[in-house]
This record gives sequence, structure tokens and C-alpha cells, in this order.
Amino acid sequence: MDATQRPQDVITVDVHAAKGLIASGHRYLDVRTAEEFNKSHVDNALNVPFMFKTDEGRVKNPEFLSKVASICNKDDYLVVGFEHVTNMEGGYSAWVDSGFAGDKPADELKTFCKFRP
Repeated sequence: MDATQRPQDVITVDVHAAKGLIASGHRYLDVRTAEEFNKSHVDNALNVPFMFKTDEGRVKNPEFLSKVASICNKDDYLVVGFEHVTNMEGGYSAWVDSGFAGDKPADELKTFCKFRP
């Protein structure tokens, strides 16, 4: 998000719209932990964890912005993004629920989320 973009400017799209954006050239930035990402992820997704799991609980990745900046251009269009932000409603669990993650059973692909069953 750039300095002129306000949080209310972030667009939330459903997984079908997100899939269309990705097909049209948007890049998918997966901000889950590396363990979650390695279990399953959107094809060709980039992974930069926003949080890390530690013995003390989850902590913010202090290098998140610099890591994103090192793999993305500021003018890239991203789903879960940088300057041109599009939020995919429901996250990766909704992607799996919609059948976009392949042939594996959803229970094998989904990761724990306290907000979703």
C-alpha cells in the first residue's frame, strides 16, 4: 500500500475474482508461514511470511516489507499486495474450498485458522 492509499481503498474480492486476476497477470503473495505455504499453496505464488511461529506464539516478521520489496516491483499488481492491493476474501482456505488447489482432499491442504471451521 503506498502513502496515498488508505485501508478503505483496499479491494476485497472473492476467490473466483482472485483467480481471474491471477490469470490476467496479477501475482499472488502468500503471507502465511513457510510451513503452511509448503503444505499447499496457489500455483506460482510468492511466499513472504507476515508472521513467524515461535515458542512464545506468533511474532511479526521484521523484514516483511524489505523481503516483499526484494521480490516485487512497486508497480506490480498483487493479490495480497504491495502498492496495488487486492485482498482475497477467505484467504487460502477459501481457495481450497472452491476446488482451485488440485486433487488433494481439502482437509489435507487447509491449514489451521481460528476464524474458519
